[in-house]
Amino acid sequence: MLFKNITMLNENLDVEKERYVLVKGDRIAYIGDKPPAEPCGREYDGRGKLLMSGFFNAHAHSPMTLMRGYGENLALQDWLTKKIFPFEDKLDSNAVYWGTMLAMAESLKFGIVSTSDMYYFCEDMAEAVAECGAKSNISRSVTNITGEDPQTLTSMKENTDFYNKYHNTADGRIRVDMSLHGEYTSDARTARVLADCARDAGDVIMHVHLSETKLEHEECKQRHGMTPAAYMEKVGLFDVPALAAHCVYAEDDDMDIFRAKGVTVATNPVSNMKLASGVCNASKVIDKGVNLAIGTDSVASNNSLNFIEEMKTLAISSKVYYADPTLITPKDALRAATSGGAMAQGRTDSGILKVGNKADLIVLDISGPNMHPVHSLINNIVYSCSGGEVIMTMVDGNVLYENGIYSLIDIEKTVYEVEKATQRILERL
Repeated sequence: MLFKNITMLNENLDVEKERYVLVKGDRIAYIGDKPPAEPCGREYDGRGKLLMSGFFNAHAHSPMTLMRGYGENLALQDWLTKKIFPFEDKLDSNAVYWGTMLAMAESLKFGIVSTSDMYYFCEDMAEAVAECGAKSNISRSVTNITGEDPQTLTSMKENTDFYNKYHNTADGRIRVDMSLHGEYTSDARTARVLADCARDAGDVIMHVHLSETKLEHEECKQRHGMTPAAYMEKVGLFDVPALAAHCVYAEDDDMDIFRAKGVTVATNPVSNMKLASGVCNASKVIDKGVNLAIGTDSVASNNSLNFIEEMKTLAISSKVYYADPTLITPKDALRAATSGGAMAQGRTDSGILKVGNKADLIVLDISGPNMHPVHSLINNIVYSCSGGEVIMTMVDGNVLYENGIYSLIDIEKTVYEVEKATQRILERL
């Protein structure tokens, strides 16, 4: 497929106009100011359009689409204990499969090509992702509140079995991460056993919740005499590449740990603000040389997978919370949404539009009135887009979404099955 006469964001997120970009197989094969000499297949007229890397959602719980809008205007503990946990207790394989498929449809609509997911019924999630053509890093979250022998935990066994069966399947689109849900939902013995599993696996990323709330952060310091980040380092969870979600209350020394151990911070600005958890100091993350990525968290706490909205919220929340309008530039937000997220997922050949990289690309319609005048296209993408500008999403060179049409997802059936599964759960509560 050849994109011709199209504006693009290059590997440095600089704007280049009137470019020709050839996708051959699953890779970007050519970028230039003239058509390539070789046959191109489909030609796409890029006038009034922008080509850029797709977005990488670095923290999500995709099946929770079934809980969109279910628990609103509640304090975090009430939200969890009165609404979310009882609903999740009734989930089954069918509900998780269709909830994941709905999340993938919404993700593709908003330009998300790959998602770092943490949940359970992971095989059903993997099947949905494989069928719809998207990418995902999926992890079975391990908890151990009662202090059982970690080796006897169902979640630990499912974690290992899932890794052995699904890691690097679907032509590498599905990667399996390992996950400790958090410091406060397990014990040190469990964390160490999981860390050993990750080290033994070798090619794995550790996905954890970390310092999401003030209470979590301070209670960890009371229990262990150290922050959650220091605790994770001590028990060995950061001995492999890691993805730390939230980090709202991470301290200066924590940032030093992240940098030294190669930990990515996945900030979740909309969810954290909606649950009144706080605002991650993303600017300090960047200043400390730590990789920054963006997550949506679940639709239950976000209500949307609109990644452009997420970028804008990241930028403006940092400015107002830290009373500094210079914090988080549009390029910072775009980098976190693309290459930062790809790096967090271990997808080193994605997230940047350059020859040789995977063709995980999106096209935005930049002809609308909200996109003019163009003093800076980068500024307009982050601050003026609504999300509806995404008109094409391509994964590994395959067009999965274009102008409202899905190539591999039956969206009417997906919506029907989600509504039916949700109703069945509500009838059992």
